[in-house]
Amino acid sequence: MGVLAGMAKEPARHSFIVELVIRLVKEKPLGTIGGVIVLILLLAGIFADFLAPYGMNAISLADRLAPPSAQHIMGTDNLGRDLFSRIIYGARISLYVGLGGSCLYTLIAVTIGVLSGFIGGRFDLVVQRFVDGFMCFPPLVLYLTIMALTGPGLVQVILVLGTVAGITGSRVVRSAVIGIKENVYVEAARAIGSSPGRMLIRHILPNIMAPIIILFTIHVGQFILAEATLSFLGFGIPPPTPSWGGMLSGAGRQFMYLAPWMALWPGLALALAVYGINMLGDALRDLLDPRLRGGVGRYGTAKAKTARS
Repeated sequence: MGVLAGMAKEPARHSFIVELVIRLVKEKPLGTIGGVIVLILLLAGIFADFLAPYGMNAISLADRLAPPSAQHIMGTDNLGRDLFSRIIYGARISLYVGLGGSCLYTLIAVTIGVLSGFIGGRFDLVVQRFVDGFMCFPPLVLYLTIMALTGPGLVQVILVLGTVAGITGSRVVRSAVIGIKENVYVEAARAIGSSPGRMLIRHILPNIMAPIIILFTIHVGQFILAEATLSFLGFGIPPPTPSWGGMLSGAGRQFMYLAPWMALWPGLALALAVYGINMLGDALRDLLDPRLRGGVGRYGTAKAKTARS
């Protein structure tokens, strides 16, 4: 009966995602705010067709440069297009670029980093010298050069951002793999005859998932900012597709003194999106990194101390 009573008092265990969300809310208030911003960004991008009161390119010359009002809560641009609707549709573009570029970045960085770090030897030497040469060029110079060759477009932006950043980011994954493959359990797996593929799947990849997830979340915000930079310079998403960076350039700069809301709202949306994603990525890094668990002031440590006392 005592065992049954103890089992009845044992709290129900939640799934990993639920526990992560609970820890995020309790331990990381800034990360929670960032998560809310990211959730709003996701919902705005997914349901833009239902949330936007006007079409993204609906022109009304009678409402040119109209200030914020009940009809247009963020005002209109030089062609009479509703800025609130265009910012909502711009969230969808940012979502495509951020998530698509981060997925491509993760795929390339993990492929190059895992193979280079695990195989080692001459293969690692050749690959890393290629990566060194690639890292000598400033990223923006590479972006502009490749975009000038391929032409502007959403797919081109995703491919360029993900590929360039993935090659340089493979260094982080390679370092994590080198640190893991020197552990005793990897040597034991090799001693009992485990194949390289089995060691990669069972021992290497699961132990580097935390830095991979962190890199993915951090680069979402970086790619959104990079796309805004390219669009601002005229090499990103071509008009009339709404992009926050594109809305800041061109007509946004030309009419910013006459209609400051044309530059204010896209810039604010861009700043909030990047801030929210960076805060969420920083919080996830602290929660997922095993080396940071149980630090001073953490919720889990405080709870354990309370239980012991």
